[in-house]
Amino acid sequence: MFLIKDILTPVQLKRLSDHRYNSCGRTLFDPIVQPFWNWLVLKLPLWLAPNLMTITGLIINIVTSLILVFYSPDATQEAPRWAFVFCAVGIFIYQTLDACDGKQARRTGTSSPLGELFDHGCDSLSIVFVALGVNVAVQLGMFPSWMFFQCFTAMALFYTAHWQTYVTGTLRFGKLDVTEAQIVVMFIHLISAIFGPNIWSTQIPKICIEIKLMPVFAGILTASLAFYSNLTMIFTGGIGKNGSTVAGTSILSPLIPLALVIIPAFIIYQKSTTNIYEHHPGLYILAFGVVSSKIANKLVVAHMTKSEVDYLDSIFIGPGMLFLNQYFDTFFNEYIVLWLCFVYVAINLVHYCTIVCLQICSYLHISMFLITPQPVSSDENNSLSSPLLQSFPNGEWCFKKVTCWYASSETSDLISNVQSPSYQHSFLEEVITVNEERENLDDEIP
Repeated sequence: MFLIKDILTPVQLKRLSDHRYNSCGRTLFDPIVQPFWNWLVLKLPLWLAPNLMTITGLIINIVTSLILVFYSPDATQEAPRWAFVFCAVGIFIYQTLDACDGKQARRTGTSSPLGELFDHGCDSLSIVFVALGVNVAVQLGMFPSWMFFQCFTAMALFYTAHWQTYVTGTLRFGKLDVTEAQIVVMFIHLISAIFGPNIWSTQIPKICIEIKLMPVFAGILTASLAFYSNLTMIFTGGIGKNGSTVAGTSILSPLIPLALVIIPAFIIYQKSTTNIYEHHPGLYILAFGVVSSKIANKLVVAHMTKSEVDYLDSIFIGPGMLFLNQYFDTFFNEYIVLWLCFVYVAINLVHYCTIVCLQICSYLHISMFLITPQPVSSDENNSLSSPLLQSFPNGEWCFKKVTCWYASSETSDLISNVQSPSYQHSFLEEVITVNEERENLDDEIP
């Protein structure tokens, strides 16, 4: 289970090295935030590795969110107002670094499949802490069922977004996506910091609904539209044989791992004789959030390697501890079992991510957190003739990510002179210019 052995097969590594990242669509706030991100990335040092940016942002996001959870583990107590400011700043830093890492990779010529996997992996964990933090900000723990629904909806929404990517081969962004959600969450944290979290308990006149439920209802509406869009693409957009996934498997295959997270979480919550979820919602959501993060990571790997999705995983042993303990009439203290579950799944996730990342680094001969200089062939020329934007039949423009591991013709030429700082600067400026001409469309992963 925790042995240091290869997880990806040689065939999967070969397919992963040939993988090309495609994204499509533009969010509502893209024209506003892209100029800032484009300006900022030009100020970053060329030695700064993109993955180091991503992991730094994630650590800051996790730490600031855990501060809130420490002061309000059940999302009903009032945390210090400075903690809400810290959490808002943490989300802003993560969002900024997460948006700039891909730009920095193209700027330094260090784009790789590892960068995409690393980015998505951090996002899968970040969304758990962001969702939990905003629940603490509005004290949604007073409505534990709504808190459960909100957090697990966020996890499921992230998973289905990559489910449709596994089916269609293209990650699609809607008008309202993760960027907009993060901005709203930052705004909520700042309101709690200025007026105090108790302001969310104010009842709206005539309809007698507390203000804290309004973001929940808005989230339900937005999530419903996103689910509808993703499921439509899942059932109609398969690019494999007979409408199957990129791996040629059934489009419904990713549903099983998701069900193995949500269904046990709901059953354990409902059947607990000690009300384990109501008393410790923060720890409960973090434990199942880590499980959700791993199955999302494995789905991304399945997409990038064009492989079948694994239905079962050793991380499900964690929730299984809670389930079996209930089956035997709560033989052990449920709170202790919940902590054991959380520690186990956290170690399991870190172990999996570490082995996979080290495997990819070894196969591609790259470093995870350092920029590895690449040799430049004498016959390589500075060329920007390859189109950065690809037009689709529906008139939508998509940015096709150009990466340094494709050793062929114009793509190789595009990033050949990465050792020259002046070329790196001019290359990124040209990319930015093209993006602005296409209405600031970018391929960044939220």
